Amino acid sequence: MKGICPLSSGSGGNLIFVGSGKTKLLFDVGLSFKKINEKLAEINLEIEDIDGIVISHEHSDHIKGIEQIAKHTAIPILCNGDTAKAICESIDTRPNFKIFSTGEAFTFGDIKIHPFSIQHDTLDPVAFSLEFDGIKVGICTDLGFASNLVAHHLQDCDYLYIEANHEEAMVHACARPLIYKKRVLGRQGHLSNKACAELITKVHTKKLKHIYLAHLSSECNDPEVALKTVGDHLLKNAIETPLSIAAQHEISKKILF
Repeated sequence: MKGICPLSSGSGGNLIFVGSGKTKLLFDVGLSFKKINEKLAEINLEIEDIDGIVISHEHSDHIKGIEQIAKHTAIPILCNGDTAKAICESIDTRPNFKIFSTGEAFTFGDIKIHPFSIQHDTLDPVAFSLEFDGIKVGICTDLGFASNLVAHHLQDCDYLYIEANHEEAMVHACARPLIYKKRVLGRQGHLSNKACAELITKVHTKKLKHIYLAHLSSECNDPEVALKTVGDHLLKNAIETPLSIAAQHEISKKILF
């Protein structure tokens, strides 16, 4: 399969498939091993078909499946050194790590991967730009603030998978403790619908063909709210690129290249 398909997105677990045709990757594995296999079966793949697993950071909703994957397969786990160390401290099995350096592009199979720094409350969190066959994909979630560095790496993408975690008013109104609200709204938390829309506007070019709104909060966001907030902002800026939601509980829109 040559394309991109979000298999699960949100605090309940994150799992994204990207395939070049020659190379099949998963970005983050925040579901159980059983659930990962079930999700892959829905797109006619098996875990044995996966060439590599790329990890953004060590929060459990991004690494839950690693221990069982390491026990049952030899699939390379691609991450930076700090993330690898944190993973090793949380599981008993040693994964087959392939360590990259944040900020330095590398090639895995026929896919060029550029991990770049983002602001989040983990050791060395990263987002990614991917390039293959003249296609550029940006995968960027779990950040409290979109820096100029982030915008630089997301320029000229054909496809964006980008965080629209919360609606700020819904965070303020929810029953969660103040410490939770400060974390989510802070510069090392998560990107709001408004901030997501502003980032898309900043990096948009005529190349951009589709945008996934990802990592939506189940409590402090709603798919219709996210689509309207982001969509209205983009239309005000004469941007008509199609939007879709990367869902938590079902396979999302599959895009074939």
